[in-house]
Amino acid sequence: MTSSEEQQRRDKRHSMMLKQPVARVIPTVAIPMIVAMLIDAIYNLTDTFFVSQLGTAATAAVGVNDSLMHLMRAVALAFGVGSSSFISRLLGGKKDEYASRVASTTLFTAMAAISVLAALAAVLVGPLVTLLGATESVKPYSMQYARWFLLASPFTAGTVVLSQLLRAEGSTRYSMLGMVSGCILNIALDPLFIYGLDLGVAGAAMATGLSKLFSFSVLLVPFLRRKTLLELRIRLFTPKKELFLSVGRIGVPTFLRMSMLTLSSIVINNVAGQFSDAALAAVSVANKCTRLVGSGIIGLGQGFQPIAGYCWGARHYARIRKAFWTCSAMGAGAGVVLGTAMGLLAPRLIYAFTASNDPEIIRLGTIMIVSQCITMVPHVWVIIANGLFQALGRPVGTLVLGMSRQAICLIPSVVLLSHFFGVTGLTVSQAASDLLSALVALPMVVYLLRHIRQMEQADTTIQVRTERQKNFS
Repeated sequence: MTSSEEQQRRDKRHSMMLKQPVARVIPTVAIPMIVAMLIDAIYNLTDTFFVSQLGTAATAAVGVNDSLMHLMRAVALAFGVGSSSFISRLLGGKKDEYASRVASTTLFTAMAAISVLAALAAVLVGPLVTLLGATESVKPYSMQYARWFLLASPFTAGTVVLSQLLRAEGSTRYSMLGMVSGCILNIALDPLFIYGLDLGVAGAAMATGLSKLFSFSVLLVPFLRRKTLLELRIRLFTPKKELFLSVGRIGVPTFLRMSMLTLSSIVINNVAGQFSDAALAAVSVANKCTRLVGSGIIGLGQGFQPIAGYCWGARHYARIRKAFWTCSAMGAGAGVVLGTAMGLLAPRLIYAFTASNDPEIIRLGTIMIVSQCITMVPHVWVIIANGLFQALGRPVGTLVLGMSRQAICLIPSVVLLSHFFGVTGLTVSQAASDLLSALVALPMVVYLLRHIRQMEQADTTIQVRTERQKNFS
């Protein structure tokens, strides 16, 4: 590709992000991300569906390993989201070469860090799954799944980072293709490995690992073929303090937020395990089902984020506010429709992923899904608000909003509601956390939007003065 063609592609991307109507740009960027996030949720649902045929203990084991997956994903997202936020602002300011240095450095560092962590976790896999909430009957299955998941985790991390890099420049279609291709492979391999080769729970983990490796390869192709704005090259590896600090401004809050997701999952699993294996399985299945809708909403927020980042780098402040409210309206509408549909289908969804047809699993899982559907709209708005803080490089706001749902509000809700209302209280604790986190987000968003308006007014004043000086001279 010639330099002239590359420049034309860059100019076209800048024009889309900064000039086209936001009501058109947001779906253009967000729909591929929504599909990619839905596919990521389907990965987990696929494992749960096929493993559920092996019994309640095996189903619970996959849910226990969610905490381990969240922890590894937290590290990968720290690099991916941190660099994505930074790169969007760099591209908006037309600092393309440095943006490629950030991308290359982030990818290589993330895969190395995850490899070290996976090796340590593999050595301590027995005590680790016990800490994550596995009961004695669930532990053997959890260990089988964890070993194979850890082996593939460097490529899982690479998939996460590459997807975020593509999102940063607005090339969300490539990200979607990588995720979809891996999901299709996973769906094909799961029954083959679990039943055809009689590998059980370990077969599910192997299938997921191979599909992540395939997704990583597909996502790497557009970079190797120079179809992206960003370049990935060894020569661009720039492990400098200032680069890591810039990535870490959003990366560290993202890691802490995702770590709190791991911590909250551990707390929920341990509390559920104290009631019964059925409660643990119900929590696992319900979380995966609600994550299917939640992932789509996260995709909408992630589609909004590069637009806001571009506009911030280009000092288009009015467009940021307009994009935020447009995305909020879209998210609220989607939350009402999807929440209603999932709430109505809740018993059937739980039944589909429960081979034993245990009525307690169906009852508890249904309550958990329906309660979260009722609070879907505030949950959606918090996700979009968090995307705004990430896009503008606001680490404190990103940290507070992220931790409010997964730690500040959720863990106390789990402990208190399960104490006073038993297992039923546990099932509605996530919904209670969604409402409380929306109350935390409201004043923060109002403050940030006022600050953006002040920046806009200040720029307008400077422009007016400059024009007057030109006319006077």
